[in-house]
Amino acid sequence: MYPFKLQSLPNFIEYLIAEAALLPFEIAQINEKWDEQLSSPAELEGHVTKDEGLRKSSVIPIYPGEDMDWLFERMANFTTQVNQYYHFDLNGFYEPLQLAQYGVGDFFDWHLDFGAGGSSNRKLSLSIQLSDPDTYEGGDLEFRINNNIVKAPRKAGTAIIFPSFIMHRVNKITKGNRRSIVGWVSGPPYR
Repeated sequence: MYPFKLQSLPNFIEYLIAEAALLPFEIAQINEKWDEQLSSPAELEGHVTKDEGLRKSSVIPIYPGEDMDWLFERMANFTTQVNQYYHFDLNGFYEPLQLAQYGVGDFFDWHLDFGAGGSSNRKLSLSIQLSDPDTYEGGDLEFRINNNIVKAPRKAGTAIIFPSFIMHRVNKITKGNRRSIVGWVSGPPYR
């Protein structure tokens, strides 16, 4: 064996939870953006963009602009603070945020946010819970950490930030609707 001298990450964490990342009036402002006429079926990255056996939900893209710059700035601040655990090279948001809605029967099975093509530059993923937990059943954001399945908190306003290569899912909604904001911070390819 000939070991390379590598810097280790002694504080690596699979995900970080930030409670009260959004306040109730901010959640209401984001929820006002939901318009069924503007929503479209959620797509996948890669060669197959639609697969209702893997993902079924609706999304509305959110772009930077006067009324949403505060949200991009808030999410950028979270990710740069959390990056102390990863030391990733980050350049910013290169995709719109998604206002996602899961209705009865909707889900997103086990997946990574990182892969070939457009998602190959994703480094950190974010999800901010917008729905009150008592307004829906099912729809848990879950992480597969080795042999354990860990459920993320459901409290409205909570942000979950994690490396885009962590396996996760949103299990099937059985009652009500669940909304969240999801986004990805990108950087140069891993090397």
